[in-house]
Amino acid sequence: MLVTTFVIALAGCANTIRGAGQDTANAVDATVDATNNVARSGN
Repeated sequence: MLVTTFVIALAGCANTIRGAGQDTANAVDATVDATNNVARSGN
């Protein structure tokens, strides 16, 4: 029972870390897109 609980907790933690990584990647992509839009509008 304890092992099962531990495995479920680890799986939940891994999903959270992966989700945070995806959120960070999306924020970086949005920043790059915004920068490109500003650069294009200046030309």
